[in-house]
Amino acid sequence: MAYLMMFNWGWLLASLLLGLAMGWIAVVHRGQGVSKVLARWLAAVVAALVAVAAARLVPGRFGYWLDLGLLMFALYLVGCTAGSWLRAWVLSRHVPTKPVA
Repeated sequence: MAYLMMFNWGWLLASLLLGLAMGWIAVVHRGQGVSKVLARWLAAVVAALVAVAAARLVPGRFGYWLDLGLLMFALYLVGCTAGSWLRAWVLSRHVPTKPVA
């Protein structure tokens, strides 16, 4: 894993920054989200991929790509979370309190 991160640090940084940018602009978009059924299926697919990667069932180059893809996906999600939180923090409107007389 250290080799993976050391050799592909540029791609990992790019996925983090892309997630940060998408998290920043995602607050503006008011589109329809995915349904609960589809969200459960997607979570099950990601969990299965993580289990396959953790068990090292995919050898060689394809296992390397699977590890890299999952790591990039995780960093993208971290960037999305951080971008959304930063946008909410920067653009939050504080209601001024009335002075006590």
